[in-house]
Amino acid sequence: MKKFSLILIFLSVGLLSFAQDFDKNVATAKSTYASGNLQDSRFAMEQALRDLDIAIGKEILKVLPVKLGSLAVVEKEDNVTGSGSYVGLYVNRHYGASPKRGSIEIINNSPMINSLNAILSMPVIGGMMRDENQKMVKIQGYKSILNKQVNSDTGKTNYELQIPMNNTLVTLKIDDTNEGEITAAANAIPLAKIVQMAQ
Repeated sequence: MKKFSLILIFLSVGLLSFAQDFDKNVATAKSTYASGNLQDSRFAMEQALRDLDIAIGKEILKVLPVKLGSLAVVEKEDNVTGSGSYVGLYVNRHYGASPKRGSIEIINNSPMINSLNAILSMPVIGGMMRDENQKMVKIQGYKSILNKQVNSDTGKTNYELQIPMNNTLVTLKIDDTNEGEITAAANAIPLAKIVQMAQ
C-alpha cells in the first residue's frame, strides 16, 4: 500500500508539472499574440504542442506489448519526444539483448508516409518494386511493406515492417528472425489504439 501511495504521488507530481508547463506555454502564446508578437506566440504554441506530444507518447508506451515475440522489453531504453511542429510525436521502444534485438518506432507526420502510401495504393508502382527482399503484406487490415535484410557477415536474416496508418508510421524491426515471427509480433501490437491516440 505504501509503495502504491508513493507511485501515485510521483505520477501526480509529473502530471502537475506537465500541466503547469502546458498552461504556462498557452498563457504565453495568448499574451504574446495579443501584443502582436506573433513569432514568440508561435514559439510558445510549439512548446505546448511538444509537451502534448510527449504526454501522448508516454500513454502510447503503456499500450505497447511487454514482449515482442520472445523478446522482453528494455524499458530503460524507451524514448519519447515531440517537436510540436513538422514531425511531431516520436516513440521508440527496444526489446531483447544482443545478438537478437527488436524495436517498435512510431512517428506521427512522418515524411515517409506519402511515399509508402503511394507504393501501397498504386498497383503500378507496387508492381515496379521487383525487389525479392521487399513485399506488401496486410497487418490487422493495414497494407504494409515488409523488408528482408540478410547480413552477409553472419548470414542471419533481419526483418523490418513499415505500417503506415493515416498520418502515423509504425516501424517494427526484429533481428535474426523470419517472416512468420515478425508478422505475429506485429499482430500483437494494438495498432488501432495507437493510431487513435497519435491522431
